[in-house]
Amino acid sequence: MAMDTPFDEFLKEWSDNIDKVRTGAGLLSKIRDADVDVGTTPKTLIERRDKVELFRYDPIAERSVDTPVLIVYGLIGRYTMADLQPDRSLVRSLLAKGIDLWLIDWGQPGRGERWLTIDDYVDDYIDEAVERICAETGHEKITLLGICEGGVFTTCYAALHPRRVKNLVLTITPIDFHADVDDPALHRGFLNVWIRSLEASDIDLMVDALGVIPGEFMSSVFSLMTPMRSIAKYNVDLIDTVDDRDKLMNFLRMEKWLADRPDHPGSAGRQWLHDLYQENKLIKGEFALSGRKVDLGAVKMPILNVFALDDHIVPPNCSKALGQKAGSKDYTEIPLPGGHVGLFVSSRSQGGLTKNIADWLTARDG
Repeated sequence: MAMDTPFDEFLKEWSDNIDKVRTGAGLLSKIRDADVDVGTTPKTLIERRDKVELFRYDPIAERSVDTPVLIVYGLIGRYTMADLQPDRSLVRSLLAKGIDLWLIDWGQPGRGERWLTIDDYVDDYIDEAVERICAETGHEKITLLGICEGGVFTTCYAALHPRRVKNLVLTITPIDFHADVDDPALHRGFLNVWIRSLEASDIDLMVDALGVIPGEFMSSVFSLMTPMRSIAKYNVDLIDTVDDRDKLMNFLRMEKWLADRPDHPGSAGRQWLHDLYQENKLIKGEFALSGRKVDLGAVKMPILNVFALDDHIVPPNCSKALGQKAGSKDYTEIPLPGGHVGLFVSSRSQGGLTKNIADWLTARDG
C-alpha cells in the first residue's frame, strides 16, 4: 500500500520495528552466555606463572614465516579483542598466513597483584615468555606484536632487551602521550585530557584504597568519551540487528568483550597514569624500568607501526611520534581506516591489517 503521509510512513516503520523486536526477543531467549563465545581459536598452554599464561596457537596453514610472533595485549582489556569471532579475528587471519603465533594472557589481576609494576611485566613476565619461546623453537630472536598498552610494554622490552627481538610490530600504541595537544581533530584525545586533569593525589588515593584501577571504572570512562554512541547502540543499533542471529551474535560478542574488562594492577596503573599519561616520560627518555631508562633510540630492529586514522583513544600523532625517536633504519608506518577497536573487529579494516603485517614480516624473515 502506498504511504500517503509522513504519519503513515511512521506507523509502517513503527510496526516493522515491533515485528523486529518480537523476532529478536525469541532469538535472545534461546541464547546463553556459553553461546557468546570469544577467543576460541585453538591454542596450547605452554607455561603458567602466577596468573600469567603463555600459549602457542595451533597452526592452521603451512608455515610461511619462520620467526615466532608473540602477541602482547595490555592490562586495560582482554586479548580476546584480537580473536573476537572466526571471521573477525586477527589471530586466525595471521595463522592462515602461516605465522607461528604465541600469546601472553595476563589473566584477571586483583588485589593480590597490587604491587606488580610495569617493571615486573616487562623485565619478568615478558622476558620469561620470550626466553621460553626461544627455547621451544630454537630461535635466538622473536617478533613482538604489541597492542595498545601492550605495545608500550613491547617497545620498552625491545629497548632494554634488544638481543631477543628481531622485529617489533606495534598497533594502536601510544608513545607520545601529549601529542594530542596539537591534533586539530577535536574528537581525539579525550582520555589524555581527562587523565592529565586528574590530581596525582587522587590517583594515589584510588590505588592505595582499592589496590587496583577497577575495570568497571575504566569501562565507564570509555563510555563517557562517546556518550551518545554508548546510548544509541542499545536502541537504534540493536533494533537494526536484533532479528538477524548472525548480526545479533556479533553485537553480543562485542558486549561480552567490553564487559570482561579486568582490574588493572595498582602499582603498574600508577606508573601508567603518572609517569606516562601525565608526565610523558617515555618520549622524553625519562621512563625507567628496573633502574634502567628506556631509550627509544636503542630500538634499532625493524619496526612496523600501525595506527587507526579515526582512533579517539590513541590519536594517530601519539603513535607516529615513535618515528622521530626510534633508532631503527627500517621503520614503516601504516595508517588504516577505523577506530581503536574497529581496527581489529571491522570487516573494512581487518583484511588490510592482516595483509600488511604478514607481508611486512615475510619480507624480513630468514
